[in-house]
Amino acid sequence: MVIYLVVLFAITLIYFASAERLIIYVRLVAIQGLLLCGIAILELSEINTANLLFIAAETLAFKAILIPVMLKRIIGKSGVTKVHRQAMPGFYLLLFSVLALISSIILAFSLKNQFINTLFMTIALFCLFTGLLLIVTHRLIISHLIGFLIMENAVFIFSLAVGNEMPMLINVGILLDIFVGVLVLAFFGMRLRPNTNELTMLKD
Repeated sequence: MVIYLVVLFAITLIYFASAERLIIYVRLVAIQGLLLCGIAILELSEINTANLLFIAAETLAFKAILIPVMLKRIIGKSGVTKVHRQAMPGFYLLLFSVLALISSIILAFSLKNQFINTLFMTIALFCLFTGLLLIVTHRLIISHLIGFLIMENAVFIFSLAVGNEMPMLINVGILLDIFVGVLVLAFFGMRLRPNTNELTMLKD
């Protein structure tokens, strides 16, 4: 079951490359939160109940509900609904996304050892590369914000990759995830104004 959820998570990452409307990005972020919740519950069933409930609450309440709601408010506040016309064409983004997936598989297997879950390491790297792609190839501030949030998911999955051997890393990863998420959302939420479209317009 975990494998199916991981595959679905990878599909959402690929779909980011072809989506043209920001509301689709928000929905994908919410879906990723739900998938991470399911993955965490199934994969970490052997850890103590308190930690498991904390992890489930963080992924469900924070990633699947709170973040998407805040993103929708930010999009409404900015007045932007579509990816910037000067963003890299979807075909090339899709191509880079596939190359990122292949690179993630190769790199994860090169790091393979008994302490690391190779499947989670692959998806974590792919998640990291996808976030970087959105940041590098898009000019919209909101696209950059979503790229950072995707990279946060990578941090969470990295912690799952070694979670069975070092459970404390999962808690550290979650706390870092929440801290960075709140910081980034607060920063962009306070800075954005109506018709603030491009990163070059983000000024004091």
